[in-house]
Amino acid sequence: LSVRRAESVKAYLVSKGVEPNRIYTEGKGEKQPVASNKTREGRAKNRRVEIEVIGTRKN
Repeated sequence: LSVRRAESVKAYLVSKGVEPNRIYTEGKGEKQPVASNKTREGRAKNRRVEIEVIGTRKN
């Protein structure tokens, strides 16, 4: 599921003009939760996408 979520975000960014080769996706799944999966609130926090911008260029 985490990989599919990441790929969905990538598809959205590509549809907005970001070059696909500039986007790296990775699913963390159960390996790196930010909250407990024992509660609904914790599971909601774990359904996330993190985006890190490495570099930009001026137009």
